[in-house]
Amino acid sequence: MKAFDIFKWKQAGLTNLQINRVLTYAQKQSKTLSDRDIAIVSEVKNPAVILEHYRNLDTDKCREQFGRFPSVSILDEAYPLALREIYNPPTLLFYQGNLDLLQKPKLGIVGSRKASQTGTKSVQKIIKELKNQFVIVSGLARGIDTAAHMASLKNGGQTIAVIGTGLDVFYPKENKELQGYLSRNQLVLSEYEPGQQPLKFHFPERNRIIAGLSSGVIVAEAKMRSGSLITCERALEEGRDVFAIPGSILDGQSDGCHHLIREGAKCINSGQDILNEYSY
Repeated sequence: MKAFDIFKWKQAGLTNLQINRVLTYAQKQSKTLSDRDIAIVSEVKNPAVILEHYRNLDTDKCREQFGRFPSVSILDEAYPLALREIYNPPTLLFYQGNLDLLQKPKLGIVGSRKASQTGTKSVQKIIKELKNQFVIVSGLARGIDTAAHMASLKNGGQTIAVIGTGLDVFYPKENKELQGYLSRNQLVLSEYEPGQQPLKFHFPERNRIIAGLSSGVIVAEAKMRSGSLITCERALEEGRDVFAIPGSILDGQSDGCHHLIREGAKCINSGQDILNEYSY
């Protein structure tokens, strides 16, 4: 199965997890699967329906859509080994920018979209103190994500944005210029096809990629019920380091960070705290 085949099966209705099942089965069997085999092995509820959808796809339109942006599949050598190891790794990633950044040491940063000035300044301080030893990976959302990307650029570092839309969609709108800059000078990744809008379920899916790409994840200003907290719990499950920036006990903005510290995340107040973990 090639990258374009993965794209077509997604267009037909298979989920990323179902395609992973097919790829795992094909690898174990060491044989080429028929279209019918793929539909059945995927464990989709209605294989006959999916098979019909697949066979009725307009291949030319699919190829035009697929070719709008370069892509890397889980079958390619350029695909990061660390990402391959997570639960339900993305089978296909569209990208713009410098794919070589995937081969460098990376740290993820997640946090509140409604970041306080203190949270923003904390992230800026820690990134500056990391001395560009890591590529900073974040989600290009407003708040902590934007602060992380901007701080990395300001300090002459490198950064990767993993977004929850197609590469031709800008969300939030105010980050259109930043996304354009990163797509030309850094790296922007998405597992979603061109035109895909910012649907709610895309963002937890996006966050597993941030955690999967990274040696460790820094979290700032996460509430108890937040996507950032879920991302970090998933990162801990995947054996990634989690670094939590403590905050005020008065406003609840950092309750998730404090919970993670109790659960075993490393409490940090400087970039050097992180560098010490990796022997820099």
